[in-house]
Amino acid sequence: MDIGELIRELRSSHGWSQARLADEINAAYGTTLTREYIARWERGKCAPGGFYLASLSSVLDVPLAVLEDPMLRRTFLTDVAGTAIAPAVASDLLARGFAARLAGGPSEEEWEAKLAAYGSDYMSMGAADIQRRVAGELVVVQQQLDTPRLWSAAARLMTLYAKTFPGSDGAAAVRWYRMAATAADQSGDPDVRVWVRGRAAIALGYEGASLGVADVLADQALALSDRPSLGLLNAVYGKAHAAALRGDRAGALALDARGRRIFDTAGSYEQTSDYAVPWWRLNVFRSLLLARLGEERAAVDAQDQALAELPATLPRFATHLELHRGLMLARSGDKAGGIAHAAAAMDALPPEKHSLTLRMLVNEIQA
Repeated sequence: MDIGELIRELRSSHGWSQARLADEINAAYGTTLTREYIARWERGKCAPGGFYLASLSSVLDVPLAVLEDPMLRRTFLTDVAGTAIAPAVASDLLARGFAARLAGGPSEEEWEAKLAAYGSDYMSMGAADIQRRVAGELVVVQQQLDTPRLWSAAARLMTLYAKTFPGSDGAAAVRWYRMAATAADQSGDPDVRVWVRGRAAIALGYEGASLGVADVLADQALALSDRPSLGLLNAVYGKAHAAALRGDRAGALALDARGRRIFDTAGSYEQTSDYAVPWWRLNVFRSLLLARLGEERAAVDAQDQALAELPATLPRFATHLELHRGLMLARSGDKAGGIAHAAAAMDALPPEKHSLTLRMLVNEIQA
């Protein structure tokens, strides 16, 4: 079986059109793949390269080796009937869940270690890879929700899972953020309750999506505690971005000032975790906020401050800063220059490092 025929069979087993498959890859990897290109693959006019083979492996839930090896391709659909791909994945997840219930599953300490690892992985891995892995963890942990600490772990996993969906998808991301907040309440841990809501608020506010939900979750976090914390810091900047996008300049600047005061007490030394907000990451938040407000001089200062301490292992965040500069160009009247700057920044970042949030920022510049 040639690669084009297998792609067509796998796509059909998911019930997807060629356009839907292209959309799934674009959403997961920030690419600009078209329906026509999928059609060319399926007709054998050209073959996907290594990056797109990995992308297809991820979104179609098929081992990469099957796509790469002609011998495996010939036997795959016979051995695992094409229409049974999704049920096979579901079967594996169900088995993992029941096994966890019967065997006890990971301990509370092991879940904390997993969360720490995911916090680091999120900063450098693609959304699709994280989404698939965390989905499996959620199936396991939901069988173990017998203690407040396990509810805490589940809430933080749900928050991470929500982040792998585009914020503009009001159904998926928002549903998971709300469930994460409810799970955090079950934990009874005030810090987790605030952090989950704050992380959701900054994710939605930064992406410029579901601003009403961002405000609600941020307000809940602020009502739960006024003690300086990373969760409160995230909540304040989530509200600040929502205010900026609504045109509330004074409100956004007041929240920025409040956020900087919270950071002075609660800022973290950890540099490369999604659970941390070090100096460079605070300035990534502020760079986009100030760019949206048209505060160009302050925005450039925030960008310089971020770049001075940004770890070299996190190139995606340097791209964020370049997109903020593209937004500033577009807002100043040079829309073509802003779009070109953004396109050059995205081209310089390896496609596997692209994220949903970067694509949404590009869309904001284009709009």
